[in-house]
Amino acid sequence: MRTIPPDHLPINTDGSVFHLHLKPEQLADKVVMMGDPERVPVVAAYFDSIEFDRQSREFRTITGTYNGKRITALSHGIGCDNIDIVMTELDALANIDLQTREVKKDFRQLTLVRIGTSGGLQPFCPIGTYVISEISMGMDGLIFFYENGERIANKELSLQFMAHTRWSGSLAQPYFAASDEELIKRIGFDMIKGITISASGFYGPQGRHVRLGLSHPEMNKRIESFEYNGLKIANYEMESAALAALAALMGHKALTACVIIAGRYSGGMNTDYKGSFDELIQKVLDRI
Repeated sequence: MRTIPPDHLPINTDGSVFHLHLKPEQLADKVVMMGDPERVPVVAAYFDSIEFDRQSREFRTITGTYNGKRITALSHGIGCDNIDIVMTELDALANIDLQTREVKKDFRQLTLVRIGTSGGLQPFCPIGTYVISEISMGMDGLIFFYENGERIANKELSLQFMAHTRWSGSLAQPYFAASDEELIKRIGFDMIKGITISASGFYGPQGRHVRLGLSHPEMNKRIESFEYNGLKIANYEMESAALAALAALMGHKALTACVIIAGRYSGGMNTDYKGSFDELIQKVLDRI
């Protein structure tokens, strides 16, 4: 068995993983993830009982039960770099003996569903609708830092996308990762399905022009017109690609479901989306 050195996997003196400050027994097999730590208690308010509550930095974790299911609600912060931290430490909690630092013989699979907000890129994704990320595109290049990262990335889709959008060589190579098929059917059967772009920023990478000009101002128009096997690029967010890709590499089941709060196609924005988000929470908790 491989032993993981301390500089590769820091463990706190209390036996918890470094960033999340969680111990293995505090993690449920079913995990509902979100970016904002303030959304975690909103999810946990639906729980029948709560056994654990912890916050470290932007990572808030509450584990409890919902209709007889043990579930962990966890915030991951913003961006694919945070997903790298969260996914690595969740997998370590499940599959590494933190005392011996050895990989466990028996694999423990996690089911991870991220619920979030995003901007719709198509007329069929108006504000208030729910979108399932059947495939996600990462702008960050994260997956290429891992062995076999290219194995789970859809190279054909990537090449077609880069040709269609005239993707610049000065930008990171995009990667496309699919969500778990069974979760798509179980959780997203009545939701819009499409390709989601996980942007490497909220402003320029998503085509927003504030004071700085854009190097590729026509990119969103090219993105909106792209289609692959009947799927169009439905929405922008910032985490689903890293989640789908790392879960596939690690052997976990993962999916992202978002409520559209910004109409990038229409130019509208809804900052008061609590009702729509609460309904999405209930759907995911019922179906996970």
